[in-house]
Amino acid sequence: MEDHILLPFSILLLIILILLKLIKLQHPKVKTKTSYNPPPSPPTSLPILGHLHHLLKQKQPLHHSLSSLSSLHGPILSLRLASRQALLISSLSIATECFSSHNDIVFANRPHLFAGKHLGYNYTTIAWASYGPHWRNLRRLTTLELFSTLRLTSFSSIRRDEVLSLVKSLVKDNKKVVLKPKLFELTLNIMMRMIAGKKYFGEYDDEVKDKKESERFRDIVEETFRVSGSSNLCDFIPFLRLFGYGRGMEKRIVRLHEKRDAFLQELIDKHRDKTRVNPNVNDHFEGKKSVVDVLLGLQVDDPEYYTDDIIKGVVVMMLTAGTDTSAVTIEWAMSLLLNHPEVLNKVEEEIMINIGKERFVTELDLASLSFLQCVIYETLRLKPPAPLIPAHESREDCKISGFHVSRGTMLLVNAWAMQRDPELWVEPNKFQPERWLGKGREERQKMLPFGIGRRSCPGEGLAMKVVGLTLAALIQCFEWGRVDDELVDLHEGPGLTMPKACPLVALCEPRSFVYKNIV
Repeated sequence: MEDHILLPFSILLLIILILLKLIKLQHPKVKTKTSYNPPPSPPTSLPILGHLHHLLKQKQPLHHSLSSLSSLHGPILSLRLASRQALLISSLSIATECFSSHNDIVFANRPHLFAGKHLGYNYTTIAWASYGPHWRNLRRLTTLELFSTLRLTSFSSIRRDEVLSLVKSLVKDNKKVVLKPKLFELTLNIMMRMIAGKKYFGEYDDEVKDKKESERFRDIVEETFRVSGSSNLCDFIPFLRLFGYGRGMEKRIVRLHEKRDAFLQELIDKHRDKTRVNPNVNDHFEGKKSVVDVLLGLQVDDPEYYTDDIIKGVVVMMLTAGTDTSAVTIEWAMSLLLNHPEVLNKVEEEIMINIGKERFVTELDLASLSFLQCVIYETLRLKPPAPLIPAHESREDCKISGFHVSRGTMLLVNAWAMQRDPELWVEPNKFQPERWLGKGREERQKMLPFGIGRRSCPGEGLAMKVVGLTLAALIQCFEWGRVDDELVDLHEGPGLTMPKACPLVALCEPRSFVYKNIV
């Protein structure tokens, strides 16, 4: 009986203590050394929530809400998001300061969120791991073994095959197409063939894939992106878990981890069994070792470090970071081109002059398609696949623009806002690929679509190849038009990769030479 009385009393006491602590943080009586000269904050901060209500009440995507806050209160803001302190940056010069010299190491950690514990294998994947020897080793592995120029070149035939398969599937479809599902399957096939020598969508050999495995894989991938795009309020107000709030989302994360882990473990075990039977076995495609084969080779040399969980974490990183981002970028590029037919005609003319109609475009051709590259840069500027750079966290106290930033502060960098900054760009909200003609590396450093600093995306080279080849092939092989000649809706939807609010539906007519030379 006493336990029934004490439990609610204990919970009530805990809530009161938390409230008092938060109120004290919000209204300190004495300026301590750590709070000296903090960055400015929006004036409306509520008990418990702090500035979180600014984001919760907004129906627009998060990067828009944060951009509105910065427009009102300045390019560097201190936000109290319930139990977490955050620093919001919307200025390129300040962002560069955060990731330059000493500060790049200071902000090299990631905040510990519930998703990272489960989907990030207890914060051991390259995306979730804290800065240190383990993270540096993973970064070295991805840079040298997975995304090096030599490795990417060795898989060029896979990318060509899959883009060609996309073209053939569009030829077979009706004239009106929804492009995003096909682009998502394209990027997944490319990545899985690199990872494990298997493709899961489109035409395939029975040896390579079976239907049940494909459906299982699709369900896991789709659930991964649904969960990844959802916020978990308990990451900011932990005591809500005492009342069961957020339990549904956290159960979904745990279940997804279990399903995904089991699928990947089977994948690794199959590769390991093949290697035991035939030590010289490679994957199904042109005798090239897959990423899993490479990692299993490293496991033989150092089994204590390269555990199965480490291997699964690398695979997860490649799938989540290298699929939807590229598919979304291609869809945005086609949407912008359809709304600007004069630009689309210019790209088409460039392709016909440099490649013609007698052969299919290759990655080697991309170097001669300078205006197409301008279109890609302009798409990444207006519609970055990561509008908010994945959150960093400070490892120690530091100073940014003369302001004191405390250890444990979550850093939020709004790349979307910076890439529309009128102080950096002429007519920043207009789609003008011509602005990139003749521009060098220095101009491209004004953009942050792949992040910045030591934790920037290691797969940038692969992404640019996939996006460039796919766009070139779509424009070379098809005539594109808008449905009912209405402008394509360019509103942005919620999610980590900034998907379109309304998927692109377009008219797609194969050019006559496609039937003769390609299909």
